[in-house]
Amino acid sequence: MFFFALLASGQGWSQTLRWASQGDLLTLDPHAQNEVLTNSINSQVYETLVQRGKQMNIEPALAMSWERVSPLLWRFRLRPGVRFHDGATLTPEDVVFSVLRAREPTSAVRVYANALGTPKAVGSDVVEFALTEFNPVFLEHLSLIHVMNKAWAQSHGASQPQDFKAREEKYTALHANGTGPYMLVSRQPDVRTVFRRNDAWWGKPDGNVQEVVYTPVKDDTTRTAALLSGELDFVLDPPTQDLDRLRANKSVRVMDGPENRIMYFGLDQGRDELLYANVKGKNPFKDVRVRRALYRAIDIQAIRDKVMRGQAIPSGALAASPQTILGDAELDRREPFDPDSARQLMKEAGYPEGFEVVLDCPNNRYVNDEAICVAVAAMWARIGIKVRVNAMPRALYFPKLEKLDTSAYLMGWGGSITDAETTLTPVMRNRGERGVGMFNWGNYRNDKLDQLAAQSTRETDPARREQLIKAAMREHNEQVHHIPLHRQMIAWAMRDTVTAVHRPDNWLEWRWVRMDKR
Repeated sequence: MFFFALLASGQGWSQTLRWASQGDLLTLDPHAQNEVLTNSINSQVYETLVQRGKQMNIEPALAMSWERVSPLLWRFRLRPGVRFHDGATLTPEDVVFSVLRAREPTSAVRVYANALGTPKAVGSDVVEFALTEFNPVFLEHLSLIHVMNKAWAQSHGASQPQDFKAREEKYTALHANGTGPYMLVSRQPDVRTVFRRNDAWWGKPDGNVQEVVYTPVKDDTTRTAALLSGELDFVLDPPTQDLDRLRANKSVRVMDGPENRIMYFGLDQGRDELLYANVKGKNPFKDVRVRRALYRAIDIQAIRDKVMRGQAIPSGALAASPQTILGDAELDRREPFDPDSARQLMKEAGYPEGFEVVLDCPNNRYVNDEAICVAVAAMWARIGIKVRVNAMPRALYFPKLEKLDTSAYLMGWGGSITDAETTLTPVMRNRGERGVGMFNWGNYRNDKLDQLAAQSTRETDPARREQLIKAAMREHNEQVHHIPLHRQMIAWAMRDTVTAVHRPDNWLEWRWVRMDKR
């Protein structure tokens, strides 16, 4: 009843977009987290030098033009007359400050910021980036770094990003000052966040939305009911079990397609003894036979058909898209579903009776995330591994995993960039300095994989780089450092009066949304 009361004042036609998904954004600090809902909402307020268009192509944003002067030098000319929401004029110094801020230890995007080289303000409207080594996806990395106003951040004690995993309270977590098409009006975490259109924005919106109200609604039934009743205009993640009913309703439009996101399980391969298991004095996940046994015990077709209701594409590669593995079908081939082989592997590894372990899982982040964990726990029980599913909201889940406080976990990886670089360096490489391997939460070390991935990062020859990427992915698959599941399909549901642009990075751009009067 509380949820419906919140929306009651917004009933009736207006150019207010009332939308929801199962969880809330994590923070308004644009560098403190790297999670797609958080990033997509913050990107309506904060902008980048280059951005993604409707077809996922790189387009000008705060930079009106750019050139690669040499393989190691990029030059960007800023768009004139751009102002932050507080009225301050955008300067090259703001860009330099933002890139350096995004490199700080508390930044969740530092691996991308570090790949941009050294930023330098040149005159009143130019920023240069001097690289120490070639970056094959420089513009893609640049599209992930939001620009803040230096003076505003410093005046509010926010020269460094919020330390999210330490649950730091910082001004930028609840307040925002960007250059984007929408301005923050109010923020009530886990209740609702309100934005209004920035009439002084430098661009020209294709849509007509004047106000945006975002409300997290965890309960599937409530989200669907609110959409059907007209109390919500748009639902980012309609429950898979409700899709047929929503498609049959003439007042609702459903759009869907594959998301650039791979779902997978990670396992602690770093500690000599697991934190949350009954095995003492050793770590079974360090044995590739155990990891392969877990993989072969998963009936991926049952997950696809029964849990995901067809809204998934099984995958054998830790790849957000077929483009990530350059269309190599062999790399995408899964280990067979073979419980007998899995039990034999467990026996060979010295665990014929299995063991007990805790599986950490979000319950409001991915499509059917908790249900996936529960289903797989039952499958692993058949080979003797007794799993306790520890499900929690994303606001608790991600800080826990960032501290490596886990033995096994469910994760999704993807976004707008499909190039392998943005999986290899943050997820697959050994944990190291400057953000390398920062999402390798299983903390494994594989020097062969690390070397191949590092070489692919700076290789200038496309054919040679393709070979290195495939070799790194092949080594990862052979060692089963992660257990891939599937690529999500994403469905959006909206009132038939709403028109939106559906992108494979699950990114709702409010400036492209049009609301018509019934």
